[in-house]
Amino acid sequence: MSVKDDILKIAGDAKEASLGVARLGSTVKNKALLKMAGELEANSVFLKEANKLDTDAAVKKGLTKAMIDRLTLTDKVISGMANGLKEVAALPDPVGEVTKMWKRPNGLIVGRMRIPIGVIGIIYESRPNVTADAAGLCLKSGNAVILRGGSEAINSNNAIAKILSAACVATGVPERAIQVVPTVDREAVLEMLKLEEHIDLIIPRGGEGLIRFVVENSKIPVIKHYKGVCHVFVDGSADLEMAERIAYNAKVQRPGVCNAMETLLVHKDIANKFLPLISKRYAEAGVELRGCPETVKILKGIKEAKEDDWGAEYLDLILAVKVVDNLDEAISHIAKYGSLHTESIVTKDYANAQRFLKDVNSSTVLVNASTRFSDGFQLGLGAEIGISTTKIHAFGPMGLEELTIQKFIIYGDGQIRE
Repeated sequence: MSVKDDILKIAGDAKEASLGVARLGSTVKNKALLKMAGELEANSVFLKEANKLDTDAAVKKGLTKAMIDRLTLTDKVISGMANGLKEVAALPDPVGEVTKMWKRPNGLIVGRMRIPIGVIGIIYESRPNVTADAAGLCLKSGNAVILRGGSEAINSNNAIAKILSAACVATGVPERAIQVVPTVDREAVLEMLKLEEHIDLIIPRGGEGLIRFVVENSKIPVIKHYKGVCHVFVDGSADLEMAERIAYNAKVQRPGVCNAMETLLVHKDIANKFLPLISKRYAEAGVELRGCPETVKILKGIKEAKEDDWGAEYLDLILAVKVVDNLDEAISHIAKYGSLHTESIVTKDYANAQRFLKDVNSSTVLVNASTRFSDGFQLGLGAEIGISTTKIHAFGPMGLEELTIQKFIIYGDGQIRE
């Protein structure tokens, strides 16, 4: 069979499976999720052996340290995948939930009920844990899923999918509810993106290049997340010890992910005191700073930031730093250069905190906490299918509710329209 025929069959099978998955009760879905979690942990050696094939190839190809970090399956990552599935199992089932009801003057009772989207296609790079996260969330929300990972993680993804599929079959879930595209041929992606009669939604996860490629070629609706240009603003009233912890964690804890801070904004009133403190810690961690003219005056010897730095997603130990006059300038800078992902303010001023929450238009906005919390697992969603920076249907980390839509339900008593 050709790649086109293979993808058409996968999509057709997924469409058929989606009808069965949508009808599954919570008990069956939860049993399957717990079985999937247990089998991942029980087969950790098998998973790490498959993953080593991918990481060895990545080293030979010269992929960056950040990329290899995303690709690697450690015991901690495998445990995290399993725990994510367990947490999803523990969450309320959104399918069938009636979110609102009201009565019309003619006696009709109108409501809204959550239903699955149908078939969801996930196109992603590097992170094999996405395979488990996406499969679990789609199953619990009553959707079938087609997973197409990157060539760099093909062995890892196939190993994870083999375990998950076997667990599903053993617990009464339709066999084709979770499918991984077995080829790394880019033609497979192009063929997926044409199948609007089979696939209801495409969610790409990866670099900006991948997402723009998907958007430009898809006939199917796409949830977009181009990049994560995340900011932390240290206000003039901030507790500097707290600000140092947050700014360090947001950049250094895991720099190769989309919710890592890329630009640090510092109020001019505390810049002379705060910047030397945080720059010392950054230097110890190997962070390269690129500052505005005022920052360069305070921190001698660092690079001066160029215009491109303010909108850059480094995904590395590089940080742009800007001194701002006030809250207004910080908000304006974020509006101009941000990517609608995640922003944080460190402040003791309640009014400034509330203003920042209200006026910053990103999908996740925090007060006195690291941007690294912009994550479905950390926010109690069990896991996430991705982070949407598209202002339709879903905005921010996408959990179970974001993988459903709402239909109208109406109870009548013989009413007819005059």
